[in-house]
Amino acid sequence: MTWSADTPEAGGDVTDDAVLGGRLRLFQPARGHRVGHDAILLAACVGSSAREVVDLGAGVGSAGLAVAVRLPLARVTLVEIHPASAALAARNAGRPENRLGGRVAVVEADIARLGLVSGPPLPAARGADTVILNPPFNDPTRHRVSPREARARAHSAGDEALETWLRAAERLLAPAGEVHLIHRPEALAAVLAALEGRFGAVRLRTVHPRPDAPAVRLLASAVKGRRTPLALLPPLVLTGADGQARPEAERLLREGEGF
Repeated sequence: MTWSADTPEAGGDVTDDAVLGGRLRLFQPARGHRVGHDAILLAACVGSSAREVVDLGAGVGSAGLAVAVRLPLARVTLVEIHPASAALAARNAGRPENRLGGRVAVVEADIARLGLVSGPPLPAARGADTVILNPPFNDPTRHRVSPREARARAHSAGDEALETWLRAAERLLAPAGEVHLIHRPEALAAVLAALEGRFGAVRLRTVHPRPDAPAVRLLASAVKGRRTPLALLPPLVLTGADGQARPEAERLLREGEGF
């Protein structure tokens, strides 16, 4: 269903879409950046013991809300800089059919300022046990940038931006808190470099569209302050050779379960 927003902050034409097999409904822009597999895979990385989760660069809230749907004891803060996206995230968090019971807050904030010692008071420094982030990862020096501003903002930034995002994650996390991110596989070196010195116990998992295809996404998880060596986890393959979705992919993407 598509409708035209009544208020300027809602950002124009918006669709009402079901994800997670209908357990989560999202208002999102009809054009530009749209919710896809990335957000749901990122949400699946969050462990079942998470209780205070921050979603950095949340957009309309897809990843953080997917966490809240799966973990009924978790409280989630969605952080978004763009007012139109933050307004939609707030609408999504408050939808009665999503049954989130006031466990989700929305904060408009700049990721760069959140990493400063004198950063904004919300989300609180060292108040989270889990931070998830889906940084803009199409490096504009290597990829054609979308002419649509919202889509370009969501998808385009150089690898050096990771430093900014992980600095914010470190400030928001309590000791031994976990960060989870999704990125391009070719950014592996940049991901490891940005984690170095802040996070350890790094776990890496690649995502492949088919058994014989190269990875299209990299999932990375790490623990604040740890020095445990890196671990390579079994890859996730989305479809079999016959083109049918594999059971694990269905479990994660449609049923909203975790790894």
